[in-house]
Amino acid sequence: MYNYPLYRPPSESNSLIIQATLGCSHNKCNFCNMYKSKKFTIRPLKDIKEDIIYFRQLYGYVEKVFLADGDALIINTEDLKELLKYIKDVFPECKRITLYGSPKSILLKTLEELNDLKNLGLYMIYMGVESGDDYVLNDINKGMNSKELIMAANRVKSSEILLSVTVIAGIGGVDNSKTHAIKTGELITKINPDYLGVLTLMVEEGTILYDKILNKEFKVLNDKEILNETKILIQNINVNTTMIFRCNHASNYISLKGSLPKDKQNLLNQINYYEETNRLKQEKYRRL
Repeated sequence: MYNYPLYRPPSESNSLIIQATLGCSHNKCNFCNMYKSKKFTIRPLKDIKEDIIYFRQLYGYVEKVFLADGDALIINTEDLKELLKYIKDVFPECKRITLYGSPKSILLKTLEELNDLKNLGLYMIYMGVESGDDYVLNDINKGMNSKELIMAANRVKSSEILLSVTVIAGIGGVDNSKTHAIKTGELITKINPDYLGVLTLMVEEGTILYDKILNKEFKVLNDKEILNETKILIQNINVNTTMIFRCNHASNYISLKGSLPKDKQNLLNQINYYEETNRLKQEKYRRL
């Protein structure tokens, strides 16, 4: 049924996945190999609708739908509106439709277009930020600078579509760790997303970043350095309205979750506790 590999956000584990596109429209980030085996394709509406009918026959009740693959928002607005209407017609019980949206695809939509999509059931957009540091963004070939990321995020926020963003601890390497953490925290403060997910860099064989590591052009952070970077990131996030914070992906060294600004100090205390516990363990082992 699906064209693999297939990815979805952790929070969409109970969602019906419908592939509206194949691959990622950018597909040039130097750390990512998720869709390297696919040529980006916007699937014909007819084919997507046939899938939806097939799923209707399989499932009696569907509350949540996630439109895959990596950048379904880039679909022509009129086609996307037709698709949202069709999903609602076939699954009238559906309460939320979500998708990945690259910063580029967001900026290709006007605020009026986003408002229309919101009114037709688009509940949330997942956007990868990765870093707030322009040097790092350029180095990883994100294709966007920090100002453009802020513009894209603000456009989504203005439409009142919920915005979930991800950043990557360790993506700047050892040399840029502190600057990456500070500037990313500052960028998150400016865009104030509804949800923030912090992932940890996972090095994938076959990527440009993997080759840079082999050539000693990039130094990977160890677990202590990742924790320190995460702490600096949180210290530099200063939002006034509630933002759900998650650092509990399989890639993360410790599981952190809460809401900012309410739980900011508690999150920092958890990191401090973990760091101190590790320090005491290491001292104990050295004495043995």
